[in-house]
Amino acid sequence: MTANEEPVSVSLENLRQGVDNETLTKAFGPTSLGIIVVRDLPPEFQSLRQKVLTSASVLANLDAKELEALECEEAMWLVGWSRGRETLAKSSLPDLKKGSFYMNCAFYKDPKLEGPEPELVDKYPDHKTYTAPNIWPSSSDLKDFERDCKALCSLIISVAETVAIACDKYIKSIHEEYEEYYLHKLVQNSTCTKARLLHYFPMTEEDACDSLDDWCGEHLDHSCLTGLTSALFIDESKGSTHALDASPDPKAGLYIRNRNDEIVKVNIPSDCLAFQSGSALQEISKGKFKAVPHYVRGTDKPNIARNTLAVFCQPNLDDMINDEEDFAKYSDRILKANH
Repeated sequence: MTANEEPVSVSLENLRQGVDNETLTKAFGPTSLGIIVVRDLPPEFQSLRQKVLTSASVLANLDAKELEALECEEAMWLVGWSRGRETLAKSSLPDLKKGSFYMNCAFYKDPKLEGPEPELVDKYPDHKTYTAPNIWPSSSDLKDFERDCKALCSLIISVAETVAIACDKYIKSIHEEYEEYYLHKLVQNSTCTKARLLHYFPMTEEDACDSLDDWCGEHLDHSCLTGLTSALFIDESKGSTHALDASPDPKAGLYIRNRNDEIVKVNIPSDCLAFQSGSALQEISKGKFKAVPHYVRGTDKPNIARNTLAVFCQPNLDDMINDEEDFAKYSDRILKANH
């Protein structure tokens, strides 16, 4: 591990004005981590982050019937609530240590949409993983949940648009055949972008262990660009909304395998967002822009939950990813390997 390796950090305003090629190369080049941290975000970001990430613990602690009503089997549990539907990479056992709440972010393009546009839904009747509409909880404890989630996801996607312009500039400089502003147009117009609100359940004294695979094994996102918040830690022994000011466990967090095959822990400040590249962008750029291998580790401190939000900016189902696959076929192949 390169202990002192830090991701490139830029202000949102500097990104808007256009960062230089040296900065882009440090962020995304052949010796980079492939991740960029964006600071000086809109003032409402921190409040929205706190509310949404706190609500992940409230959601995960709803009674079984309420959670079951939020599940969507026909969407392979990639809409609404999901727990134990993925398998751990090494053991192939169901992953019960985290719960997820999935949202389609088509509302970013059109506030009336809860899923892709009707034309895409009709064109891909067998792709409910992307076409099934959002399911929102009705619990009085989560009365502002839908509003806050949509506001935070929309903010993240708006920042992702600015990051995408920088990525487009970098990829174009190293890959002449790359379609100009491809990533920006995708982020701006896709109705298949997904968000995943993650809740890593607290460990008990009995089952605390050091197995990394017990959390979220090393993988690539199959998005083009993924926006990430920093994690919020909740001491659930004091209630599902008792947030901690900082991580209680220095080992918990996001780990990246860098271009030199070294493992690096990446710390995202609570007032910042991080963006990393996924495998769809690697395919589209013919390998010129590498996806970021990474894994997430929760905390083994008893009673402490770890909550975070990831927004996967990805193509529409009919967008071509490579010479043979549109995004529908490409994502099918990836999802079947994980479920």
